[in-house]
Amino acid sequence: MTLASKDAHKFSVAPMMDWTDRHCRMFHRMLSKHALLYTEMVVADAVIHGDQEYLIGFDEREQPVALQIGGSEPVKLAEASKIGEDFGYREININIGCPSDRVQSGRFGACLMAEPELVADCYAAMASAVDIPVTVKCRLGIDQQDAEQTLPHFIETVKNAGCTHFIIHARKAWLDGLSPKENRTVPPLDYDLVRRMKAQFPDLTIILNGGLEDLQHARDEMGALDGVMFGRAAYHTPWILTEVDAAFFDGPLQNLRRRDIVTEIVAYLKSVEKKDRSAKAMIRHIMGLYHGEPGARIWRRALSEADPSLAPSEKVAQAFDLYTQFLQKAA
Repeated sequence: MTLASKDAHKFSVAPMMDWTDRHCRMFHRMLSKHALLYTEMVVADAVIHGDQEYLIGFDEREQPVALQIGGSEPVKLAEASKIGEDFGYREININIGCPSDRVQSGRFGACLMAEPELVADCYAAMASAVDIPVTVKCRLGIDQQDAEQTLPHFIETVKNAGCTHFIIHARKAWLDGLSPKENRTVPPLDYDLVRRMKAQFPDLTIILNGGLEDLQHARDEMGALDGVMFGRAAYHTPWILTEVDAAFFDGPLQNLRRRDIVTEIVAYLKSVEKKDRSAKAMIRHIMGLYHGEPGARIWRRALSEADPSLAPSEKVAQAFDLYTQFLQKAA
């Protein structure tokens, strides 16, 4: 298996259910050429038996992009991984962090933090099925686990199966007592523990995820870690992605303008909206484009209150016109 370049993972956008679909990823790619983008989690059974083009199809312009898979059956995970590789994904990631009830009932996600030997078996099967990198995204631990003890054991066990790359959400998942939404914010962050894992396993690529608010915050917390993964901040304040290429990949500072991104979004929507009904999701993905700018509320309102009979491209164009009119009046 070809190992992933550490540089490729210096900055990534997390897999987020109902958010990081193909349209969200296309928007984020307009803002950063080099950030590694992840799909939403797709269950292995769905990859194997479902509508593959709908579930895991993507536009080549999204690259580099990775497919995240959920499951706990090595044979199925291996088959799903091979399908993902054949679709052209650059990496396959196994989800060992999602805390939802549905995921627990299917015996995958964060509950697998309690079964490192099974995760190792899953990893080994996936890695043997493909020639692209396979990575693991996990939590610090679950429920009453002593993460100081169980996390190193988990990493060591999966490492022995060949895994060299861990993305660690720096929170525990409380499967008993917290909702999935609460699990994203309530359990305390422990960046120090993640950094200690890098010190204990210096040969591994370890990426920090969880609660990172902006690029300066990420730089402050990285220490010797190999990269950072942004979740909600990348989604709600997407313009921070325009600084990523220069800050993390030694690329030039992009001189992007929001108005040019709007033009690009409209052109993209015109190219896909007639054949892809899901293109309307782009409307909510771009709500934060003007976050922190004068008139941001006007932009959001214009998008959310647009005539439902309009095509997505027309809604975005109309919202930009209303936003521009607001700025002209305010000048």
